[in-house]
Amino acid sequence: MPRDWDAATYDRIADPQVRWGTAVLDRLEFDGDGTVMDAGCGSGRVTELVAERFPNAEILALDGSASMIEQARGRLGRFGDRVTFVLADLMHPLPVAEPVDAVFSTATFHWVPDHEALFANLAGAMRPAARLIAQCGGAGNLTSVVRVLDELGADTFSGKVFATPEETQARLRRTGFADIECWLHTEPTRFESLDALETFLRTVVLGEHVHGMSDEDAAAFTHAVASRLAGFELDYVRLNIGATRAG
Repeated sequence: MPRDWDAATYDRIADPQVRWGTAVLDRLEFDGDGTVMDAGCGSGRVTELVAERFPNAEILALDGSASMIEQARGRLGRFGDRVTFVLADLMHPLPVAEPVDAVFSTATFHWVPDHEALFANLAGAMRPAARLIAQCGGAGNLTSVVRVLDELGADTFSGKVFATPEETQARLRRTGFADIECWLHTEPTRFESLDALETFLRTVVLGEHVHGMSDEDAAAFTHAVASRLAGFELDYVRLNIGATRAG
């Protein structure tokens, strides 16, 4: 399974992901009936928007982190049995009883190290003509952070996939999708203080780097990265994905 998260902190600081997710949700063409999978629901902040946007839909909230699933349960409890929670790894076939009618995802796919497997597993959980609408980190994502990590002799996101639109289109075609659209756009994200930037880096961007460190070492490493970034800003590049499950 993927690493676990500090879900409570993530829920508090994930305003950038909610902003991106709101824009992605506006692209979801769905008639409101049937089941929508949120592939990588996190703490449920964007899943909540999906449930509100489509009040007649069933929501399948899927994530690879047990703490995120528990955080999402608390946030989404008001929707009752409209929401089903699934702890699953997108690298493996998904334990979905019935094919879903749409898949929505934001800020998740770049965490999955094999996108060929990712898209094949999603296709296996979708009915023909179901729509996939997603956004994740794309080619050129966090270039400034990569540079700093390299200067510090640390891993430069070797387990992440920041793909190009062309690579993604080819993978989607090979795994059973059609009507494919993929493109990049920049999302420079500024934080109000060094402390806010460090909290975000430690919880999200550098979570795997600091995993297993003592609190003191994790704080020192995060500060070393944050203090080398200009203007309390992260240079995000987002890969937008739209595709239809082929018949």
